[in-house]
Amino acid sequence: MKKKLVKKAKKLRDYVIWLRDRILDKRSDESYNPTFHIDVYGTIGDFTNNDVEYMTKYLKTLEEAAKPFKLRIEGPMDMGNKEDQIRVLAELTKSLDDNGIHVELVADEWCNTYEDCVDFAKAKAGHMIQIKTPDLGGINNTIEAILMCNREGVLSYCGGTCNETSRSAEVIVNCSMAAGATQQLAKPGMGVDEGFMLVNNEMERVVRLAQRNKK
Repeated sequence: MKKKLVKKAKKLRDYVIWLRDRILDKRSDESYNPTFHIDVYGTIGDFTNNDVEYMTKYLKTLEEAAKPFKLRIEGPMDMGNKEDQIRVLAELTKSLDDNGIHVELVADEWCNTYEDCVDFAKAKAGHMIQIKTPDLGGINNTIEAILMCNREGVLSYCGGTCNETSRSAEVIVNCSMAAGATQQLAKPGMGVDEGFMLVNNEMERVVRLAQRNKK
């Protein structure tokens, strides 16, 4: 088991290096500097036994592997319940900040409802909160969650599910842009082109309408 966990740690670091090198090789413009956003589904906690010091040191190696690009890790651990998840994620967030490690952590597991978003944000459990739009119910709750993150000084990631429609994606884009979300998930579906196209096109439409209305 230990060998498998160590192998997972190396595989993730190798993937970050591969991603970095591919972008450096393929990009045509040095102004293209994406943030790597990787959902690890709690696996870093698995091979570190949820030890904050160990996770901090490992995340430092990922930060170095990603340079010159920024790195964002979603769901570094899964503690099995909300209370422990907030506690350990807050400890890890503080540890990274205190040690000058610029990896951003995203709260995912056990952060589902509007109330959960508030609890994670106020505890500074993560640098970014994923706002799961279907779980929050009405779009008013998504808007309030984004505004709450802005007030708390926490980044906001407006998420969703594969089981959406093009219309729901377009509606949420308008909400996230109006409320000032940090990041918007490309959706629906698990593909790249379709979700990216729908969300990006709606963003461009909103920008053009806003520019036209200023005239």
